[in-house]
Amino acid sequence: MTAVSSDDPQRGAPRPNDVRPPAVLDRPGVAAPALDEVDRLLLAELFADARQPNNALAAKAGIAPSTCLGRVRALRESGILRGFHADIDPALVGRPLQAMIAVRMKGHARARLEAFLEDLAGLPGVLNVFLLGGGHDFFVHVAAAGTDGLNAFVIEHLSSNPDVALTETNLIFQHARATRWS
Repeated sequence: MTAVSSDDPQRGAPRPNDVRPPAVLDRPGVAAPALDEVDRLLLAELFADARQPNNALAAKAGIAPSTCLGRVRALRESGILRGFHADIDPALVGRPLQAMIAVRMKGHARARLEAFLEDLAGLPGVLNVFLLGGGHDFFVHVAAAGTDGLNAFVIEHLSSNPDVALTETNLIFQHARATRWS
């Protein structure tokens, strides 16, 4: 795996589904604005179906469509609403095998955790990457065409990396997406 250098123009660049400016993404600990009941309802409705038309969303919230549009825009600009995503079934696009790979990094690699996370997130077949506290440094959620593809991913992108101390692969038999935000 190639490390991303700090002068790489792609590093820190927003991905197509990011709606927050990079400056907000890079400020951990920023206090979130207060949400009222309407904001919470809008978030719950968007979580359930982000493709619903603005006028339908406004009707569910009991507000005018122009108000709804402004509220959703404010939620995006504040960084609360991070993006809109397609939920693609990996099995139906040729990647029926899913796994969660736990990764522990070597001590000398601690300064490169964020770069490693960004590198992993850009690899084919990676669905999610989680930087953790605890016994492992990362969980990497991947989808592969089969066991050979999964094995190749682990060897090529993880085990062969000199910063990686350990990997542990767990197969996912079933997955259910949360149906509501509360």
